[in-house]
Amino acid sequence: MAGTDSAGLAGLSVALAQWRALLGAQRALDDSATLAAYASSTSSWSTRPAAVLRPQHRGEVEGLVRIAAAQRVPLYPISTGRNWGYGDACAPYDGQVIVDLSGMNRIREVDPKLAYVVIEPGVTQQQLSQYLLSEDLPLWMDSTGAGPDTSLMGNILERGFGHSPYGNRFQNVCGMEIVLADGAVLNTGFGHFAHARNARVFPYGVGPWLDGLFTQSNFGIVTSVGLWLMPKSEAINHFLCMVERHEDIAAVVDALRPLRLDGTLRSILHIGNDLRVISGGTTYPHARAGGAAPLPAALRQALRAEAGVGAWTVSGALYGSACQVACARRAVRQALRHTAARPQFLDERKLAVGAAAARLLGRWPLGKRLQAKVALGRSLFDMNRGIPNGRFLAGAYWRRRGGLPPGFPANANPALDNCGLLWVSPVLPMRGEDLLRVHALAEPIFRLHGFDLFVTFSMINERALGGVITVAYDKEDEDESARAILCYRQLFDAVMEAGYVPYRVGLQSMAGLDSGTDSYWNVAARIKQALDPQGIVAPGRYQRPG
Repeated sequence: MAGTDSAGLAGLSVALAQWRALLGAQRALDDSATLAAYASSTSSWSTRPAAVLRPQHRGEVEGLVRIAAAQRVPLYPISTGRNWGYGDACAPYDGQVIVDLSGMNRIREVDPKLAYVVIEPGVTQQQLSQYLLSEDLPLWMDSTGAGPDTSLMGNILERGFGHSPYGNRFQNVCGMEIVLADGAVLNTGFGHFAHARNARVFPYGVGPWLDGLFTQSNFGIVTSVGLWLMPKSEAINHFLCMVERHEDIAAVVDALRPLRLDGTLRSILHIGNDLRVISGGTTYPHARAGGAAPLPAALRQALRAEAGVGAWTVSGALYGSACQVACARRAVRQALRHTAARPQFLDERKLAVGAAAARLLGRWPLGKRLQAKVALGRSLFDMNRGIPNGRFLAGAYWRRRGGLPPGFPANANPALDNCGLLWVSPVLPMRGEDLLRVHALAEPIFRLHGFDLFVTFSMINERALGGVITVAYDKEDEDESARAILCYRQLFDAVMEAGYVPYRVGLQSMAGLDSGTDSYWNVAARIKQALDPQGIVAPGRYQRPG
């Protein structure tokens, strides 16, 4: 890699001088404090960059890429560097130069009638949400639980998912702008035609559809995307189902699947186990556990009772006119009538009544349970309307010494706060038996290594469940950190062997996906060679080493 031998160091030195001429010294950095900040990671994979570049518009990206190509210095682009649990702001290898695109944070275009925006990589969930509210636009964006300061585009390019009917985020992208490894600019769809009036309303254009090539890849640097937004719904209800016994969740999945298939349920439903919900409001109770880990069974049951949750919680939303939402409520009740789940439907009025009752009950146990339920409902209700919050980022702090930082969730940064977090994200057929099978694969592995099993299964489309299985660990404990890596690797291998391939992986697992004999990865390598023969853009990302 450039930067590891004398020729590489000379190339880096020349490139840095040229980047500083292009960007200014304050946006082309190689001081120790900056490099250390970008080496911080929640995962077991931490690398140190050779420098950090902070462009503010596409022309600067074109220029810095050309300099990198001329000097053969590898680049690694990030949006805001908040890819929690999968690598954060780290590059695959030491010595790469981080291209931090967070300064490119313009909302370039908004069309209220056709319900789309054009955004740059640095536009965060909070920024777009507040913009839509401040401009009083009748549009909602899709939101994830990763926190207000995360990049919309970063999550989209990783093919992440959110909560609303537009939660399959990449499916709602219409047109990309990409800087290639030679500094050329590619516009996809109809965007490369001069004066095209349809570039943001039909994604495929004419000829090969290229957009997907630039997700989860290293073929170029995406500098803007068109994103469809959801028209504001006349009515919205959030619903929660508590399922007391673990094994009863299978029937609930099978009962709700037809409603997802026929469009009655349009939002992404989330099915979280008890610890996933509990960790949204607290960290590991070290004192109550008496030093034991994972949680003793009796303490886990007590925490479940205090939070007012069962073994599983199903969460989703209903959108449409008042009549459509009423019909959907009836359909959900009817579908679940022979299961252990009894849905509770929330709207603004019920949340207000619940909050008032919780205040009246004060610190009594019932009041505390009601307060916790209202807080959970409010967080979910907001996210389903595109208002992000950091409540569910608390799970990253579960094993952190000192618990949640002061003022949480404001300014939360699990990487800089030294949280330990690894995610395994298998995709399952939407069948109850598959959910139970994956859980049964994970449970003994977590028990063996001494970790609490957090898991969420989300109905990411009409036929699939997207799992997020969390290994939360204390990074300040060397033994626990080593066990976390073993737990992660064993779980990753188990779901792969069982055929539940993850939809997304962290830096520590990317190279292992490519055996060298799989024609899929061989084709990807040939595309990389054609677009970036010098390996300038993110070498090592979703490709075999070398």
